[in-house]
Amino acid sequence: MKKVPFVTKQQIEEIVKTYPTPFHIYDEKGIRANAKAVKEAFAWNPGFKEYFAVKATPNPVLLQILHEYGIGTDCSSKTELMLSAACGITGGDIMFSSNDTPAEEFVYADQLGATINLDDFTHIEFLEKALGGRFPKTLSCRYNPGGVFKMSNGIMDNPGDAKYGMTKEQLFEAYRILHEKGVERLGLHAFLASNTVTNEYYPQLAGQLFELAVSIKEEIGVSLSFINLSGGVGVPYVEDAEPNDIRKIGEGVREQYERVLVPAGMTDVAIFTEMGRFMMAPYGGLVTKAIHEKHTYKEYIGVDACAVNLMRPAMYGAYHHITVLGKEDAPKDETYDVTGSLCENNDKFAIDRKLPQIDNGDYLFIHDTGAHGFAMGYNYNGKLKSAELLLREDGSAVQIRRPEGPMDYFATFDGMPVFDELKKQMEAVSKLGS
Repeated sequence: MKKVPFVTKQQIEEIVKTYPTPFHIYDEKGIRANAKAVKEAFAWNPGFKEYFAVKATPNPVLLQILHEYGIGTDCSSKTELMLSAACGITGGDIMFSSNDTPAEEFVYADQLGATINLDDFTHIEFLEKALGGRFPKTLSCRYNPGGVFKMSNGIMDNPGDAKYGMTKEQLFEAYRILHEKGVERLGLHAFLASNTVTNEYYPQLAGQLFELAVSIKEEIGVSLSFINLSGGVGVPYVEDAEPNDIRKIGEGVREQYERVLVPAGMTDVAIFTEMGRFMMAPYGGLVTKAIHEKHTYKEYIGVDACAVNLMRPAMYGAYHHITVLGKEDAPKDETYDVTGSLCENNDKFAIDRKLPQIDNGDYLFIHDTGAHGFAMGYNYNGKLKSAELLLREDGSAVQIRRPEGPMDYFATFDGMPVFDELKKQMEAVSKLGS
Protein backbone atom coordinates (compact mmCIF):
# COMPACT_ATOMS: atom_id res chain seq x y z
CA MET A 1 0.00 0.00 0.00
CA LYS A 2 1.40 3.37 -1.00
CA LYS A 3 2.07 5.71 1.89
CA VAL A 4 0.36 9.05 1.43
CA PRO A 5 0.72 11.85 4.02
CA PHE A 6 -2.51 13.06 5.57
CA VAL A 7 -1.28 16.65 5.14
CA THR A 8 -0.17 18.50 2.01
CA LYS A 9 2.70 20.86 1.43
CA GLN A 10 0.21 23.72 1.25
CA GLN A 11 -1.28 22.80 4.62
CA ILE A 12 2.13 22.59 6.26
CA GLU A 13 3.20 25.93 4.78
CA GLU A 14 0.17 27.46 6.43
CA ILE A 15 0.64 25.63 9.74
CA VAL A 16 4.30 26.64 10.13
CA LYS A 17 3.29 30.30 10.11
CA THR A 18 2.03 29.61 13.64
CA TYR A 19 3.84 26.45 14.71
CA PRO A 20 7.46 26.14 13.53
CA THR A 21 9.00 22.79 12.72
CA PRO A 22 9.76 20.26 13.93
CA PHE A 23 6.49 18.93 15.30
CA HIS A 24 4.45 15.76 15.51
CA ILE A 25 1.02 16.07 13.95
CA TYR A 26 -1.90 13.67 14.40
CA ASP A 27 -4.84 12.98 12.10
CA GLU A 28 -8.09 13.24 14.06
CA LYS A 29 -10.18 11.86 11.21
CA GLY A 30 -8.02 8.77 10.88
CA ILE A 31 -7.89 8.18 14.63
CA ARG A 32 -11.67 8.31 14.93
CA ALA A 33 -12.26 6.03 11.95
CA ASN A 34 -9.82 3.46 13.31
CA ALA A 35 -11.31 3.55 16.83
CA LYS A 36 -14.74 2.96 15.33
CA ALA A 37 -13.45 0.05 13.24
CA VAL A 38 -11.87 -1.65 16.27
CA LYS A 39 -15.08 -1.34 18.24
CA GLU A 40 -17.11 -2.80 15.37
CA ALA A 41 -14.64 -5.65 14.78
CA PHE A 42 -15.20 -7.02 18.29
CA ALA A 43 -18.85 -6.03 18.73
CA TRP A 44 -19.75 -9.73 18.77
CA ASN A 45 -18.30 -9.89 22.29
CA PRO A 46 -20.54 -7.91 24.69
CA GLY A 47 -17.73 -7.34 27.20
CA PHE A 48 -15.09 -6.27 24.70
CA LYS A 49 -12.87 -3.36 25.66
CA GLU A 50 -9.79 -1.81 24.11
CA TYR A 51 -7.30 -0.33 26.58
CA PHE A 52 -5.06 2.03 24.62
CA ALA A 53 -1.40 1.69 25.63
CA VAL A 54 -0.65 5.15 27.06
CA LYS A 55 3.09 4.62 26.66
CA ALA A 56 2.61 4.78 22.89
CA THR A 57 1.22 8.33 22.79
CA PRO A 58 0.71 9.95 26.22
CA ASN A 59 -1.32 12.97 25.18
CA PRO A 60 -4.57 13.80 27.04
CA VAL A 61 -6.35 15.19 23.97
CA LEU A 62 -5.79 11.94 22.11
CA LEU A 63 -6.76 9.82 25.12
CA GLN A 64 -10.02 11.74 25.41
CA ILE A 65 -10.80 11.28 21.71
CA LEU A 66 -10.35 7.52 22.09
CA HIS A 67 -12.41 7.51 25.28
CA GLU A 68 -15.38 8.84 23.30
CA TYR A 69 -15.46 5.37 21.69
CA GLY A 70 -15.39 3.57 25.03
CA ILE A 71 -11.65 2.98 24.87
CA GLY A 72 -9.83 2.90 28.19
CA THR A 73 -6.14 3.13 29.01
CA ASP A 74 -3.40 0.60 29.62
CA CYS A 75 -1.01 2.18 32.13
CA SER A 76 2.38 1.02 33.34
CA SER A 77 3.45 3.77 35.74
CA LYS A 78 2.17 6.24 38.33
CA THR A 79 2.39 9.18 35.94
CA GLU A 80 0.40 7.33 33.28
CA LEU A 81 -2.23 6.59 35.91
CA MET A 82 -2.29 10.28 36.85
CA LEU A 83 -2.71 11.26 33.21
CA SER A 84 -5.63 8.87 32.81
CA ALA A 85 -7.31 10.13 35.95
CA ALA A 86 -6.90 13.74 34.82
CA CYS A 87 -8.73 12.79 31.61
CA GLY A 88 -11.62 11.37 33.61
CA ILE A 89 -10.57 7.79 32.85
CA THR A 90 -10.75 5.75 36.06
CA GLY A 91 -12.09 2.49 37.50
CA GLY A 92 -12.60 -0.38 35.09
CA ASP A 93 -11.50 1.85 32.23
CA ILE A 94 -7.88 1.44 33.39
CA MET A 95 -5.74 -1.67 33.10
CA PHE A 96 -2.56 -1.33 35.18
CA SER A 97 0.03 -3.59 33.54
CA SER A 98 3.41 -2.92 35.08
CA ASN A 99 6.47 -4.86 36.15
CA ASP A 100 8.98 -4.43 38.98
CA THR A 101 6.24 -2.26 40.46
CA PRO A 102 6.76 0.00 43.51
CA ALA A 103 4.22 -0.51 46.29
CA GLU A 104 2.96 3.08 46.06
CA GLU A 105 1.96 2.52 42.43
CA PHE A 106 -0.12 -0.53 43.33
CA VAL A 107 -1.80 1.54 46.03
CA TYR A 108 -2.58 4.40 43.66
CA ALA A 109 -3.89 2.03 40.97
CA ASP A 110 -6.16 0.44 43.57
CA GLN A 111 -7.41 3.85 44.70
CA LEU A 112 -8.39 4.64 41.12
CA GLY A 113 -10.22 1.33 40.84
CA ALA A 114 -7.93 0.16 38.04
CA THR A 115 -7.70 -3.52 37.14
CA ILE A 116 -4.25 -4.56 38.32
CA ASN A 117 -2.44 -7.05 36.10
CA LEU A 118 0.12 -8.98 38.17
CA ASP A 119 3.34 -9.62 36.29
CA ASP A 120 4.95 -12.08 38.70
CA PHE A 121 3.94 -14.73 41.21
CA THR A 122 5.79 -12.94 44.03
CA HIS A 123 3.67 -9.85 43.41
CA ILE A 124 0.70 -11.59 45.03
CA GLU A 125 2.20 -11.32 48.52
CA PHE A 126 3.70 -7.92 47.65
CA LEU A 127 0.31 -6.54 46.59
CA GLU A 128 -1.46 -7.94 49.65
CA LYS A 129 1.07 -6.25 51.92
CA ALA A 130 0.90 -2.96 49.98
CA LEU A 131 -2.89 -2.89 50.31
CA GLY A 132 -2.87 -3.60 54.03
CA GLY A 133 -3.70 -7.28 53.92
CA ARG A 134 -6.45 -7.29 51.32
CA PHE A 135 -6.94 -7.78 47.59
CA PRO A 136 -9.09 -5.98 45.02
CA LYS A 137 -12.23 -7.75 43.83
CA THR A 138 -10.78 -7.93 40.30
CA LEU A 139 -7.26 -8.98 39.32
CA SER A 140 -5.45 -10.23 36.25
CA CYS A 141 -2.36 -12.40 35.89
CA ARG A 142 0.19 -12.16 33.12
CA TYR A 143 1.27 -15.39 31.44
CA ASN A 144 4.54 -16.20 29.67
CA PRO A 145 4.59 -19.62 27.99
CA GLY A 146 8.36 -19.48 27.44
CA GLY A 147 10.10 -20.83 24.39
CA VAL A 148 9.65 -19.35 20.94
CA PHE A 149 6.32 -18.19 19.57
CA LYS A 150 5.90 -19.37 15.98
CA MET A 151 3.35 -18.76 13.29
CA SER A 152 2.80 -20.14 9.82
CA ASN A 153 5.06 -17.49 8.33
CA GLY A 154 7.97 -18.33 10.64
CA ILE A 155 9.36 -17.33 14.01
CA MET A 156 7.72 -14.18 15.31
CA ASP A 157 9.21 -13.58 18.75
CA ASN A 158 10.92 -15.15 21.74
CA PRO A 159 8.80 -14.82 24.89
CA GLY A 160 11.20 -17.10 26.75
CA ASP A 161 13.72 -14.27 26.79
CA ALA A 162 11.19 -11.68 27.99
CA LYS A 163 11.19 -10.48 31.59
CA TYR A 164 7.39 -10.41 31.71
CA GLY A 165 4.84 -12.87 33.02
CA MET A 166 4.49 -16.11 34.97
CA THR A 167 5.14 -19.71 34.00
CA LYS A 168 2.15 -22.00 33.57
CA GLU A 169 2.77 -23.62 36.97
CA GLN A 170 3.05 -20.23 38.68
CA LEU A 171 -0.07 -19.02 36.90
CA PHE A 172 -2.22 -21.93 38.10
CA GLU A 173 -0.96 -21.55 41.67
CA ALA A 174 -1.62 -17.81 41.49
CA TYR A 175 -5.25 -18.40 40.54
CA ARG A 176 -5.67 -20.92 43.37
CA ILE A 177 -4.34 -18.45 45.93
CA LEU A 178 -6.27 -15.43 44.62
CA HIS A 179 -9.51 -17.42 44.42
CA GLU A 180 -9.04 -18.61 48.00
CA LYS A 181 -8.31 -15.00 49.06
CA GLY A 182 -11.71 -13.93 47.77
CA VAL A 183 -10.87 -12.27 44.47
CA GLU A 184 -14.15 -12.40 42.57
CA ARG A 185 -13.13 -11.63 38.97
CA LEU A 186 -9.93 -13.06 37.55
CA GLY A 187 -8.43 -12.43 34.16
CA LEU A 188 -5.63 -13.73 31.94
CA HIS A 189 -3.17 -11.56 30.02
CA ALA A 190 -0.37 -12.42 27.58
CA PHE A 191 1.84 -10.66 25.05
CA LEU A 192 3.84 -12.98 22.83
CA ALA A 193 4.93 -11.01 19.76
CA SER A 194 5.55 -7.39 18.82
CA ASN A 195 4.36 -5.48 15.74
CA THR A 196 2.90 -8.44 13.87
CA VAL A 197 1.65 -7.52 10.41
CA THR A 198 -0.59 -10.51 9.87
CA ASN A 199 -4.25 -11.17 10.55
CA GLU A 200 -3.28 -14.50 12.13
CA TYR A 201 -1.60 -13.31 15.34
CA TYR A 202 -4.57 -12.41 17.54
CA PRO A 203 -6.62 -15.47 16.52
CA GLN A 204 -3.69 -17.82 17.14
CA LEU A 205 -2.90 -16.20 20.49
CA ALA A 206 -6.58 -16.23 21.41
CA GLY A 207 -6.86 -19.93 20.64
CA GLN A 208 -3.94 -20.72 22.95
CA LEU A 209 -5.25 -18.54 25.77
CA PHE A 210 -8.80 -19.84 25.42
CA GLU A 211 -7.53 -23.43 25.70
CA LEU A 212 -5.50 -22.41 28.75
CA ALA A 213 -8.59 -20.82 30.29
CA VAL A 214 -10.54 -24.07 29.84
CA SER A 215 -7.72 -25.98 31.56
CA ILE A 216 -7.77 -23.50 34.45
CA LYS A 217 -11.50 -24.06 34.89
CA GLU A 218 -11.23 -27.84 34.68
CA GLU A 219 -8.15 -28.26 36.88
CA ILE A 220 -8.65 -25.69 39.64
CA GLY A 221 -12.30 -24.69 39.30
CA VAL A 222 -11.66 -21.04 38.45
CA SER A 223 -13.69 -19.57 35.60
CA LEU A 224 -11.98 -16.51 34.15
CA SER A 225 -14.01 -13.36 33.63
CA PHE A 226 -11.84 -11.82 30.92
CA ILE A 227 -8.94 -12.62 28.63
CA ASN A 228 -6.65 -9.81 27.56
CA LEU A 229 -4.89 -10.33 24.22
CA SER A 230 -2.67 -7.33 25.01
CA GLY A 231 -0.93 -5.63 22.07
CA GLY A 232 1.25 -6.91 19.25
CA VAL A 233 -1.05 -6.05 16.35
CA GLY A 234 1.21 -3.84 14.30
CA VAL A 235 1.46 -1.63 11.25
CA PRO A 236 3.58 -1.90 8.10
CA TYR A 237 6.28 0.76 8.27
CA VAL A 238 7.48 0.01 4.76
CA GLU A 239 5.61 1.00 1.65
CA ASP A 240 3.71 -1.53 -0.48
CA ALA A 241 3.03 -3.87 2.47
CA GLU A 242 -0.48 -5.02 3.26
CA PRO A 243 -1.78 -3.62 6.57
CA ASN A 244 -3.69 -5.63 9.15
CA ASP A 245 -7.45 -5.89 8.67
CA ILE A 246 -8.94 -5.45 12.13
CA ARG A 247 -12.31 -6.81 11.03
CA LYS A 248 -10.73 -10.06 9.81
CA ILE A 249 -8.75 -10.21 13.04
CA GLY A 250 -11.89 -9.76 15.12
CA GLU A 251 -13.66 -12.47 13.13
CA GLY A 252 -10.69 -14.80 13.60
CA VAL A 253 -10.85 -14.31 17.38
CA ARG A 254 -14.61 -14.96 17.30
CA GLU A 255 -14.04 -18.27 15.51
CA GLN A 256 -11.58 -19.35 18.20
CA TYR A 257 -14.02 -18.23 20.91
CA GLU A 258 -16.74 -20.41 19.44
CA ARG A 259 -14.36 -23.31 18.88
CA VAL A 260 -12.91 -23.39 22.40
CA LEU A 261 -14.86 -21.40 24.98
CA VAL A 262 -18.45 -21.93 23.88
CA PRO A 263 -18.32 -25.77 24.10
CA ALA A 264 -16.79 -25.39 27.58
CA GLY A 265 -19.73 -23.28 28.71
CA MET A 266 -17.57 -20.17 29.03
CA THR A 267 -19.81 -17.90 26.98
CA ASP A 268 -19.54 -14.80 29.14
CA VAL A 269 -15.75 -14.28 28.97
CA ALA A 270 -14.95 -10.69 27.97
CA ILE A 271 -12.20 -10.01 25.42
CA PHE A 272 -9.80 -7.15 26.11
CA THR A 273 -7.07 -5.70 23.90
CA GLU A 274 -4.27 -3.20 24.59
CA MET A 275 -3.19 -1.85 21.25
CA GLY A 276 -0.99 1.20 21.02
CA ARG A 277 0.82 0.99 17.71
CA PHE A 278 -2.21 -0.14 15.70
CA MET A 279 -4.46 2.47 17.26
CA MET A 280 -2.22 5.48 16.64
CA ALA A 281 1.01 4.93 14.65
CA PRO A 282 -0.32 5.55 11.11
CA TYR A 283 -2.18 8.64 12.25
CA GLY A 284 0.89 10.58 13.32
CA GLY A 285 3.76 12.08 11.39
CA LEU A 286 6.91 14.03 12.23
CA VAL A 287 7.21 17.15 10.10
CA THR A 288 10.72 18.54 9.79
CA LYS A 289 12.51 21.00 7.51
CA ALA A 290 15.71 20.46 5.53
CA ILE A 291 18.24 23.05 6.74
CA HIS A 292 21.62 21.75 5.56
CA GLU A 293 23.15 19.59 2.89
CA LYS A 294 26.56 18.00 3.11
CA HIS A 295 28.69 16.42 0.38
CA THR A 296 31.51 14.23 1.67
CA TYR A 297 31.83 10.48 1.29
CA LYS A 298 28.04 10.36 1.15
CA GLU A 299 25.21 12.77 0.47
CA TYR A 300 23.63 14.08 3.67
CA ILE A 301 20.50 16.10 4.30
CA GLY A 302 20.38 17.73 7.74
CA VAL A 303 16.94 18.48 9.16
CA ASP A 304 15.76 20.46 12.17
CA ALA A 305 14.50 17.34 13.95
CA CYS A 306 16.73 14.72 15.55
CA ALA A 307 16.51 11.47 17.50
CA VAL A 308 15.08 13.47 20.41
CA ASN A 309 11.93 13.76 18.30
CA LEU A 310 11.95 10.22 16.94
CA MET A 311 14.23 7.72 18.61
CA ARG A 312 13.22 4.48 16.86
CA PRO A 313 15.59 4.71 13.86
CA ALA A 314 18.58 5.46 16.10
CA MET A 315 17.65 2.95 18.79
CA TYR A 316 16.42 0.00 16.69
CA GLY A 317 17.51 0.84 13.16
CA ALA A 318 13.77 1.05 12.54
CA TYR A 319 12.53 2.07 9.11
CA HIS A 320 10.18 5.05 8.76
CA HIS A 321 9.02 6.04 5.31
CA ILE A 322 9.77 9.63 4.27
CA THR A 323 7.80 11.81 1.89
CA VAL A 324 9.25 15.09 0.62
CA LEU A 325 6.14 17.24 0.60
CA GLY A 326 5.37 18.74 -2.77
CA LYS A 327 7.65 16.21 -4.49
CA GLU A 328 5.47 13.13 -4.08
CA ASP A 329 5.59 12.38 -7.82
CA ALA A 330 9.19 13.43 -8.44
CA PRO A 331 11.67 10.69 -9.39
CA LYS A 332 13.59 9.20 -6.45
CA ASP A 333 16.96 9.47 -8.10
CA GLU A 334 19.04 10.74 -5.18
CA THR A 335 20.53 8.69 -2.34
CA TYR A 336 20.70 10.38 1.06
CA ASP A 337 21.36 9.88 4.71
CA VAL A 338 18.80 12.07 6.45
CA THR A 339 20.31 13.22 9.73
CA GLY A 340 19.64 15.20 12.88
CA SER A 341 22.06 17.35 14.85
CA LEU A 342 22.91 15.14 17.83
CA CYS A 343 26.53 14.30 18.58
CA GLU A 344 25.80 10.67 17.78
CA ASN A 345 26.41 9.04 14.42
CA ASN A 346 23.25 6.96 14.73
CA ASP A 347 21.13 10.14 14.69
CA LYS A 348 19.75 9.31 11.25
CA PHE A 349 16.16 9.06 10.08
CA ALA A 350 17.23 7.28 6.91
CA ILE A 351 20.41 5.69 5.57
CA ASP A 352 21.13 5.36 1.86
CA ARG A 353 17.50 6.22 1.16
CA LYS A 354 16.33 6.82 -2.39
CA LEU A 355 14.48 10.13 -2.37
CA PRO A 356 13.73 13.01 -4.72
CA GLN A 357 16.26 15.84 -4.79
CA ILE A 358 15.92 17.70 -1.49
CA ASP A 359 16.57 21.42 -1.27
CA ASN A 360 17.03 23.49 1.85
CA GLY A 361 13.61 24.61 3.00
CA ASP A 362 11.82 21.47 1.84
CA TYR A 363 9.47 19.87 4.35
CA LEU A 364 9.85 16.16 5.06
CA PHE A 365 6.96 14.10 6.41
CA ILE A 366 8.23 11.10 8.38
CA HIS A 367 5.42 8.55 8.49
CA ASP A 368 3.97 6.38 11.24
CA THR A 369 5.22 8.30 14.26
CA GLY A 370 1.86 8.37 16.02
CA ALA A 371 2.99 5.66 18.46
CA HIS A 372 6.39 5.45 20.17
CA GLY A 373 7.39 8.69 18.46
CA PHE A 374 7.13 11.73 20.71
CA ALA A 375 6.72 9.38 23.69
CA MET A 376 10.28 8.04 23.46
CA GLY A 377 11.86 11.49 23.26
CA TYR A 378 14.65 12.57 25.56
CA ASN A 379 16.95 15.54 26.15
CA TYR A 380 20.43 14.41 25.19
CA ASN A 381 22.69 17.29 24.09
CA GLY A 382 20.23 19.62 25.77
CA LYS A 383 17.84 19.17 22.85
CA LEU A 384 14.24 20.06 23.56
CA LYS A 385 11.12 18.09 22.69
CA SER A 386 8.89 19.41 19.96
CA ALA A 387 5.26 20.44 19.94
CA GLU A 388 2.39 18.08 19.17
CA LEU A 389 -0.41 19.23 16.88
CA LEU A 390 -3.79 17.80 16.01
CA LEU A 391 -5.11 18.09 12.47
CA ARG A 392 -8.82 18.55 13.04
CA GLU A 393 -11.41 16.92 10.85
CA ASP A 394 -12.15 20.35 9.32
CA GLY A 395 -8.52 20.70 8.20
CA SER A 396 -7.47 23.19 10.87
CA ALA A 397 -4.53 22.52 13.18
CA VAL A 398 -4.38 23.06 16.93
CA GLN A 399 -1.45 22.67 19.30
CA ILE A 400 -2.09 19.93 21.88
CA ARG A 401 1.32 20.14 23.52
CA ARG A 402 3.62 23.14 23.38
CA PRO A 403 7.29 22.66 22.55
CA GLU A 404 9.75 22.54 25.41
CA GLY A 405 11.77 25.64 26.17
CA PRO A 406 15.07 26.06 28.03
CA MET A 407 13.22 26.60 31.31
CA ASP A 408 11.71 23.11 31.01
CA TYR A 409 15.21 21.68 30.67
CA PHE A 410 16.56 23.72 33.60
CA ALA A 411 13.48 23.42 35.84
CA THR A 412 14.90 20.68 38.07
CA PHE A 413 17.77 22.99 39.10
CA ASP A 414 15.22 25.20 40.87
CA GLY A 415 16.48 26.05 44.36
CA MET A 416 20.15 25.75 43.40
CA PRO A 417 22.42 28.82 43.18
CA VAL A 418 23.00 28.23 39.47
CA PHE A 419 19.30 28.60 38.70
CA ASP A 420 19.32 32.41 38.87
CA GLU A 421 22.31 32.53 36.53
CA LEU A 422 20.57 30.17 34.12
CA LYS A 423 17.60 32.54 34.01
CA LYS A 424 19.96 35.40 33.16
CA GLN A 425 21.45 33.37 30.32
CA MET A 426 17.97 32.62 29.01
CA GLU A 427 17.16 36.32 28.99
CA ALA A 428 20.38 37.08 27.14
CA VAL A 429 19.66 34.41 24.52
CA SER A 430 16.09 35.63 24.03
CA LYS A 431 17.43 39.10 23.12
CA LEU A 432 19.54 37.61 20.34
CA GLY A 433 16.42 36.82 18.37
CA SER A 434 14.75 40.16 18.94
